[in-house]
Amino acid sequence: MGKHDRLSGNEAVAIALKQVNPDVVAAYPITPSTEVVHYFSQYVADGEVDTEFVAVESEHSAMSACIAAQASGARAATITSACGLALMWELLYVASGTRVPVTLGVINRALSGPININNDHSDSMGARDSGWIQLYSENNQEAYDNYIMSIRMGEHKDVMLPVMVCQDGFITSHAIENIDLLDDAEVKKFVGEYNPPWSMLSGTPTSVGPYDTPMFYFEHQYQRAMAMKDAKKVILDVFKEFGELTGRKYGLFEEYKMEDAERVIVVLNSSAGTAKGACDLLRAKGEKVGVLKLRVYRPFPMEEIAKALSHVKAVAVMDKCDSFSGIVGGPVFGDVRNACYELEKRPHIINYIYGLGGRDIRVEEFTKVYDELDKVVKAGQPGEIYRHIGVRGV
Repeated sequence: MGKHDRLSGNEAVAIALKQVNPDVVAAYPITPSTEVVHYFSQYVADGEVDTEFVAVESEHSAMSACIAAQASGARAATITSACGLALMWELLYVASGTRVPVTLGVINRALSGPININNDHSDSMGARDSGWIQLYSENNQEAYDNYIMSIRMGEHKDVMLPVMVCQDGFITSHAIENIDLLDDAEVKKFVGEYNPPWSMLSGTPTSVGPYDTPMFYFEHQYQRAMAMKDAKKVILDVFKEFGELTGRKYGLFEEYKMEDAERVIVVLNSSAGTAKGACDLLRAKGEKVGVLKLRVYRPFPMEEIAKALSHVKAVAVMDKCDSFSGIVGGPVFGDVRNACYELEKRPHIINYIYGLGGRDIRVEEFTKVYDELDKVVKAGQPGEIYRHIGVRGV
């Protein structure tokens, strides 16, 4: 039997990491993810894990060490945020291209500049096309569960890709919530042993990271693309098995009051809870509104999202990150709009950039978004597609 506890999101991830008991953790501190490593290094010092903890000189070195460890047949993990993830950029592509299933906890924080230590999604969204599976977590429970499940997803023989588990810095990372933890033995059984199909220490001559000429490079990129495509089924299978173990049911996304919804907000991470609050207020007034909360962003569940939105009249996609692309909008907006392109009857879709650098978004502002969607429905056209909410003077 597991236990019920009250933990911050950072401690929840640290406990998940302790229960997984990876062979190697290499890390360099950066706010607001530092606390995870503080907790975990104490587990190492107390002998609660068998992990080789490597205190490296930078985040670039942390990912380098994890790739080398994983390629040698060891299970490896690290944690970072914001500029730390940006410093890993080169190695993110190396990890996925080398097909080593490193797990990475990303405590989402705004990228500089100007420097800001608070939450938005510019760090992980910037890495969305680096070949990593990406999971997003509304609350501490999801962050804990996602981290445990991520091990099985990345290490599956049909996938062999690294995985990012994302949660909002300070909002969930430092806030204390009720959480249900699994027993150590249950987690150990669920994740199993890491048995890679190849490793540098297997006794079979293996080349890792060689120069890839035009004769072979394209085929390797195709294999990586097909692995990401195959990951969707593996992710769903892991969700199902985890649900049978815990009673907590997860999917590629969560549909909240979507059955007859005409106006829908698409959002991810902790803002989903606030959006649900606005949805509940308007539902109490008889308005047909709903929330679609993305949980898996890579691989992007295109067909499933199109089906979920096929009966909707208007959609607002919330991006806590801007692509700075003129009027094209944020990254989530682009993917959701693309998913709906082939629908026979497409909903009107608008984009809101919100919450950059930790700017709060309240229930009242989500209510305003629903009101704007009502105007879109009545006008029969979306009007301005690229919008901002919560900016002073706008």
